[in-house]
Amino acid sequence: MGSLRSRVLAWAGRRYIARQQKRGFDLEKMALLPDSALEPLRRQGLDPVPDLGRLRGEAPISKLDLPFGMNAWLVTGYEEAKAVLGKGTEFSNDFTNLVGNAGVTEDQNPGGLGFADPPVHTRLRKLLTPEFTMRRLSRLTPRIDEIVAGQLDAMAAADGPVDLWEQFALPIPSLTICELLGVSYEDRADFQRLSTARFDLFSGAGASLGAISESLGYLLEIVRKQREQPGDGLLGMLIKEHGDEIDDRELAGLADGILTGGLETTASMLALGALVVLRDPAAFEAVRGDDDSVHRFVEELLRYLTVVQMAFPRFAKQDLDVAGVHISEGDIVLVSLSVADRDPVLGKGDMDRFDPTREPSSHLAFGYGIHRCIGAELGRMELRAAYPALVRRFPNLRLAVQPEELAFRKVSIVYGLDSLPVLVD
Repeated sequence: MGSLRSRVLAWAGRRYIARQQKRGFDLEKMALLPDSALEPLRRQGLDPVPDLGRLRGEAPISKLDLPFGMNAWLVTGYEEAKAVLGKGTEFSNDFTNLVGNAGVTEDQNPGGLGFADPPVHTRLRKLLTPEFTMRRLSRLTPRIDEIVAGQLDAMAAADGPVDLWEQFALPIPSLTICELLGVSYEDRADFQRLSTARFDLFSGAGASLGAISESLGYLLEIVRKQREQPGDGLLGMLIKEHGDEIDDRELAGLADGILTGGLETTASMLALGALVVLRDPAAFEAVRGDDDSVHRFVEELLRYLTVVQMAFPRFAKQDLDVAGVHISEGDIVLVSLSVADRDPVLGKGDMDRFDPTREPSSHLAFGYGIHRCIGAELGRMELRAAYPALVRRFPNLRLAVQPEELAFRKVSIVYGLDSLPVLVD
């Protein structure tokens, strides 16, 4: 789920520029895209901007207004989104689509599953899948509970307001990923920094590529140490069971994908979900309930928030029709997951409203098709453990600032808050 700068608009620009040969365009200017192009990455509070909902009703697949002659489409309808994301052979995610004459080179490929097409994607996912079954992941349950309890203890010991983002939302997935990969907890600060740096749309392509490069170099060193002495975490298990089938660069890429796909996304869910709980007494009570209530709460929250706002850009490998719209070979197709998950066809009632009693839906918060997030169940485990523990430990939990003072990210692939000050007494 997310890696280079915008993974949507900036990359789309590079694809176009590569076709234009050398014209000297500065990639940093991709941060100056028009508001209409950035609108799918904006929200009003927790809701997608209203214009996107209207667009979904009028034209669920529409031409996206991008500069530089880029031929791109925006998908906002739920069924249309599934149609695009489910076409694993007609669309390409491969990194080579981004390589050209605009400063993007093959050696900058971060690897992992998100930028690979079959058969490479098939081979790598087959190696990872057994490590993400519920049977394998269940070994992490006691440790996740300990991590959550430890962060709650730290919050309880604080004097005055607590930043729930820093003390709760960010450390829980950070420490969980350290546990999963089998790396030192001392590395969590680097994990957090390198994950967050990728999603800033205004720092420029160079800054994001730099974060990718630094992360891969860092993880390569960890992989080399694991080669010498494999541990009991995911990296060690892959080396022990498949060491001859995967090289260090591929292992580092997989670890990088887990880092970026499971840290910032889960942290944003924890923070925004806590805000929903604080604003809605019914949600507060629902998450204190039994396992069935918590399950419905988490699934509805995943749908309602859909913090990963855009899917990876898809590049059409051939001319094709999707829901009556003709898409030409080479066109870029961008899928708005956040808007598709508010489509009325997805469930009963007002889908723009959070309803903790709603029966779980087949939402797109984790994507769809061959590129659906492989760590979806791990994310669910963390959310199901964290929310009930939070409200049971702090029944008087409340905001320490006025709601209008909260700082939401203005334009981001992964939507979230910069901080969430709360009182826990």
